[in-house]
Amino acid sequence: MIQKILGSILLITITLISCAQKNTNKNMSMTVIPSGVKTDTATFGEGCFWCTEAYFQRLNGVLKVVSGYGGGHVIDPTYEQVCDKNTGHVELARIIYDPTKISYDELLEVFWKTHDPTTFNQQGNDVGPQYRSVIFYHNHEQKEKAEKYKAALDKSGAWNKPIVTAIEQFKNFYPAENYHQNYYNENQNQGYCRYVIQPKLEKFEKVFKDKLKKQ
Repeated sequence: MIQKILGSILLITITLISCAQKNTNKNMSMTVIPSGVKTDTATFGEGCFWCTEAYFQRLNGVLKVVSGYGGGHVIDPTYEQVCDKNTGHVELARIIYDPTKISYDELLEVFWKTHDPTTFNQQGNDVGPQYRSVIFYHNHEQKEKAEKYKAALDKSGAWNKPIVTAIEQFKNFYPAENYHQNYYNENQNQGYCRYVIQPKLEKFEKVFKDKLKKQ
């Protein structure tokens, strides 16, 4: 009985952990995009970038995902600076994709369905302006599609609260520290990965099974 109680306490404690660790090394994701492949870019913020990265990495047509910070006023910020909530930056995923295999519309569908766009500056137990829901558009077409999708979802009543997702022109992007890159794939036994990301991924893979990369 005691072991069962202790196990429950441990599970709750781990679940409450936000994506917060310290590391000062900065580097880009090492994924190399083949030459000659047509690419486009989408930039989304939907809470902890460990989760966002893990979702989009699994989509067929997505070539590279880089976790980073953007939208703020501090040049090349550190994770600690962003967590202090004074930089204006958001945790983001920069998604490089092949538009001949997956469209921006499909990426938007994944974006809306993999987080709660009605919670202001919060996703689950991750709280702060760095976790706000935001779409940074790179051109007018992306802006139009994002605004249209948002309006349709609000009108449909898919959520019982208004959508607070911001749709803003792309401003800047700074890759996060190296240890943040490819985080879930390299740290699946870490507590946050096991108890927060993994259950979300299992649901994601069931919903989007037809869009996943082949194993």
